[in-house]
Amino acid sequence: MIQNIIGDKNYKELTTKQMKEVLEFLLKSGVEFGITANIDGVVFTPEIPTTIKKHFTKFTLFSLANYTLQSLEYFDEYLTFETGFGAENFGSVCKIPYYAILQLSIDNSILFLNPTATVEKYFISKAEEDKQIEKSRNAFKLKR
Repeated sequence: MIQNIIGDKNYKELTTKQMKEVLEFLLKSGVEFGITANIDGVVFTPEIPTTIKKHFTKFTLFSLANYTLQSLEYFDEYLTFETGFGAENFGSVCKIPYYAILQLSIDNSILFLNPTATVEKYFISKAEEDKQIEKSRNAFKLKR
């Protein structure tokens, strides 16, 4: 039952709107916070080296403080921020759609939780989705 709700497009749109509003509130408040995001939805520009990315978990915490917080920008469907990774402090811009953000936290306490970040279908490419649909259709075709 819950999968039907969190997998519903209207629920995804609702949580996206809520996430954006909470982020706007935090930015206006000037408070530092953490974003835990489904790494499958995060785009890095430039791409993070494999030697660093291999240490990321499915749901990775990004701490937004100092320059990283100052660089944060939010748009209709996603937010971006600049940060450094690893001992080399490899710089990259992170682009995260709101639906991919699992939680917002302050001082290790959860402020906002978004279950749509756990729905796998939101993180597959259009080509992969088309391939899965075709595979499902072929399963029902009669073979002679």
